[in-house]
Amino acid sequence: MSNIVFRHHWRRVKDVPLSWKTSRKVMQQKIAWRNGTRSMSSEAGESYDVIVVGGGHAGCEAATAAARMGATTLMLTHKIETIGEMSCNPSFGGIGKGHLVREIDALDGVCAKICDKAGIHFKILNRRKGPAVWGLRAQIDRDLYRKYMQEEILSTPNLTVKAAAVEDLIIGEKNQQQTDCSHGNADCHGVILADGSKLYSKSVVLTTGTFLRGCIHLGLEQRPAGRIGDEPAIGLAKTLEDAGFTVGRLKTGTPPRLDGQTIDYSKLQQNSPDDNPTPFSFLNKQVSIKPEDQVVCHLANTTSRVGEIIMNNRHLNIHIQQDSHGPRYCPSIESKIMRFGNKGHQIWLEPEGLNTNIVYMQGFSITLPAELQEQCVHSVPGLENATMTRPGYGVEYDFMDPRQVSPSLETKRIGNLFFAGQINGTTGYEEAAAQGIVAGINAALKASNKPAFTISRAEGYIGVLIDDLTTHGTTEPYRMFTSRAEFRLTLRPDNADLRLTSKGYNVGCVSNHRYKQTQSVDDELSEGIDLLKSIHMTANKWQQSFHQLTCDVPITGSRPTHISAFELLQYNNVTVKLLSDVLPENKVLKDLAEDLQLVHRLQTAGLYDHLLAQQYQDIEEVKLEEELVLPTDIDYDRMRLSNEVKQRLAEVRPTTIGAAGRIQGVTPAAIVQLLNYVKRKQKLSGKDSILL
Repeated sequence: MSNIVFRHHWRRVKDVPLSWKTSRKVMQQKIAWRNGTRSMSSEAGESYDVIVVGGGHAGCEAATAAARMGATTLMLTHKIETIGEMSCNPSFGGIGKGHLVREIDALDGVCAKICDKAGIHFKILNRRKGPAVWGLRAQIDRDLYRKYMQEEILSTPNLTVKAAAVEDLIIGEKNQQQTDCSHGNADCHGVILADGSKLYSKSVVLTTGTFLRGCIHLGLEQRPAGRIGDEPAIGLAKTLEDAGFTVGRLKTGTPPRLDGQTIDYSKLQQNSPDDNPTPFSFLNKQVSIKPEDQVVCHLANTTSRVGEIIMNNRHLNIHIQQDSHGPRYCPSIESKIMRFGNKGHQIWLEPEGLNTNIVYMQGFSITLPAELQEQCVHSVPGLENATMTRPGYGVEYDFMDPRQVSPSLETKRIGNLFFAGQINGTTGYEEAAAQGIVAGINAALKASNKPAFTISRAEGYIGVLIDDLTTHGTTEPYRMFTSRAEFRLTLRPDNADLRLTSKGYNVGCVSNHRYKQTQSVDDELSEGIDLLKSIHMTANKWQQSFHQLTCDVPITGSRPTHISAFELLQYNNVTVKLLSDVLPENKVLKDLAEDLQLVHRLQTAGLYDHLLAQQYQDIEEVKLEEELVLPTDIDYDRMRLSNEVKQRLAEVRPTTIGAAGRIQGVTPAAIVQLLNYVKRKQKLSGKDSILL
């Protein structure tokens, strides 16, 4: 594939001008980009610590993370104007996904802060359940998100951005001085561009999205593309396949866009944002767009006519005829009809921005020919006269079996090469961004010859995501859910900063400002808990006080003579505000009740406190297993195991006993044999421990 020169239409959003400094930086980047295709051949000796390929959500987090850590970083992308593009749905977060965004923010990632600036409809999902599994979600203005992300990327110190297509990798023999053989016998030393130019680096992160041999489907029409208007990465896909990586094929899709002015909203159910929007970023007390200025969404439902059109025209839809797997948890409308029957299926109509009339049909991904898509749209009540501004389409693309990467996201086959995002078989902006920040951190650490940074299942949803991928692999686009995590009571969205910010600070990816703020919050939370625990009354006295405020709190079960205010928080209708009303003379408690963000943390901590003892014990057991590190050169063929177990262990090459135990098909008996084998080997070598 050759370099493609694109005309650069720099988009501005009405009434949201760039700052002077950012405008100047953007202009400098534009000039460099325009001159880049002419001067690239003269930059053959150019070298960086980290090269990130791709400007999507994984690429943005990887590049900024590496740059924050002081690594000289280069981002290579097809088009600078599509950096931060929301290729599919105009939203971030959701159940499980919101946890990932909070954890990315705790590591000083950028997407949460951008969402708080560009969000136009904030809502917490899953409120009928406890706050541990609430899903922070926001509709996002596409233009604002792209604009703010480009400002962030183009003004990040240590980060250079160039528009160029990557055709190949520079692969060489592993440094003979390196003793680590867990990442193959070769190293990646940079990339080769489409014009033949070579750019060298100590680490390379591939965040290729749907571009690896990407192909778009619309009806029976097929054409090579990573998304509408963008060329696929053919050469790079072939390079990875030739290098011996196991390659799979996945597919996804996007729905039609409608002109909102042609929709009859009187036939639809309105859905309003929360009155008090909850920011994604721990650095923000509030979001940028006021609640009264946020948009509403609407709920529609399909009719039997939609199903009839789809079923009668399956022969005109190549996308649904293919063997590659699509997203199970975000299926196309065709898949819904074929799997769940021709009943009413929900469609969320979501505005794409403040300065556009375009509406996104969430839940209506479709790949029929455009004229049949219009018939389906017009069969939905409220959309009888809607104008379709762009048809939906499907995308099929290559991905790498994620069991070929380690928990640091460095590939096992080639050292210094990292994969992040859809290349590892995931779907969703949040899953991509979570992998991106981990890959970026580790690429920078590898460039400095420092130990890898990993997050365990007991530490975060990011750890669950990466462990699931690297241990089990995937045959369909992987999506995060809270149900995938064992320790949901401790891995909450409200405490992501307390779990991860210090860990990130210790490796250099978190700013001093964020670290100090997190420490301050931790101190305030501890002081608040101590205050509430210091306030005691008998159950009868508490109930009398609550009755005086016409509030009924049924304190049931076996209770001690005195109950602390903190213990009372386990009751759903008890709040810090209610406790301050009961004790109006306590000025400290009254002041505490006015800090809404701290109050939420306190109430959540109190709600789960009596349930956490067992979970902490379970976490310690998992940590012990994760500390039992396996040798990187272990020969499974020499062990007395079944051929199936040997094959599975050799494929995944788990780094710890804990990871080995999570591999499907590896039995408890096999784990015992694995432990005994390693102990014998250590004893023969004169070592007393299997901690390597």
